[in-house]
Amino acid sequence: MVEKSDDWRVYIIQAKSGKLYTGITNNLAKRFAAHQKGGKGARFFRFSEPEKILYQESHPNRSMATQRESAIKKMSREEKLQLIRSKES
Repeated sequence: MVEKSDDWRVYIIQAKSGKLYTGITNNLAKRFAAHQKGGKGARFFRFSEPEKILYQESHPNRSMATQRESAIKKMSREEKLQLIRSKES
């Protein structure tokens, strides 16, 4: 049995088309695998497969992760790319 983490993650995945997808999970490896397989993954990836995880940040609970996800989704593409670059430094 795989344990779920109490730690929630907000993540950004780049699709092969170059588009960015933002989501939340408490098991990033499992969620990325679900996106790759389809079925239980986001409909977003039915048109272009997920390529790689570009960004992730940790939050103590689902509520805070959801709020941050919403804020990131409202960002422009350039703002998201700046966020990703700021984490790489």
